[in-house]
Amino acid sequence: MTIKCDCVVIGAGPAGLFQIFELGLLGIQTHIVDSLPQPGGQCSELYPDKPIYDIPALPIVGGQELIDRLMEQAKPFEPTYHLNQEVTELEKNDDGRFRVMTSAQTEFDAGTVIIAGGLGSFQPRSLRKPGVEKYEGDCINYKVTSPEKFRDKNVIILGGGDSALDWTLELMKVAKRIKLVHRREEFRGAPAMAAQVLELAKNDHLDVYHGMIKGITENEVGDSLTGLEIKKFDDEIIQIEAEEILAFYGLSPKLGPIANWGLGIDKNQLTVDTEKFQTDQEGIFAVGDINTYPGKKKLILSGFHEAALAAFGVQKHLNPDAKQFVQYTTTSPLMHKRLGVSEPK
Repeated sequence: MTIKCDCVVIGAGPAGLFQIFELGLLGIQTHIVDSLPQPGGQCSELYPDKPIYDIPALPIVGGQELIDRLMEQAKPFEPTYHLNQEVTELEKNDDGRFRVMTSAQTEFDAGTVIIAGGLGSFQPRSLRKPGVEKYEGDCINYKVTSPEKFRDKNVIILGGGDSALDWTLELMKVAKRIKLVHRREEFRGAPAMAAQVLELAKNDHLDVYHGMIKGITENEVGDSLTGLEIKKFDDEIIQIEAEEILAFYGLSPKLGPIANWGLGIDKNQLTVDTEKFQTDQEGIFAVGDINTYPGKKKLILSGFHEAALAAFGVQKHLNPDAKQFVQYTTTSPLMHKRLGVSEPK
């Protein structure tokens, strides 16, 4: 059965979740689609415990906590989530509406579409060495789903960015020993975290190595990973042992099906205007990291701003002859009704 709706939002990361709220304030109910099994995008998938410091009015908030708050904020508008499915087809009908089809064969007849797909379809960059494939998903990992997996184990962490430093500090609470390996002497992550890691390496159960990965090491019969072989800066080759390996080499962004929808693209991002964040196809909007425009900054708070203006763009597209008014949640009885709150006395 085809679902007829005013707006389909593609992507349930921070920008997509806030988009629900902004549309809801304008009386537009949302269906939201995401390829992951839960809302949250990168915040939930890659750094749920990572502290974020630049969200207005929240001096510090964890990635998952931010998602939980955004979902609670959107709750009054009763959005419908379609998770664990990817939008595979997007085409404009003769009547100006859009046919949206997902990998789960969910079909929408939508008045507008907002793409909030973050980096698009992203995959962690893998440890490209011979023999790695048979251990991936077992003892070679590209994300942490449960810190308990690493309890009382020798763990190698690869990388020099925020994720590698974050998880080095976090897993020191449970692991037997951590061995952090980075190809340069300077870390790319936050200087304060790098300094903390280096200080702990002096006295705690943490070793820091600088060099290039030559390959994995295995037991004699080749059915069990024992660690890694590293070439240091002085060309000395050493072997370090571990039961688990975590590689944080960043993400390889891919637009996936979005690239086939005929939208304007510049360097793997969708081009938009800065009035209503509409793409070059009328009725299709893009917010968050998926879009680009002059002066674009890939910040969560930028996505929030874009979502607010895109909501007004959607409202105008759906009702082109209606006058638009900005109503404030502090004083508007209509806003209070939509939010389900009592009017202030």
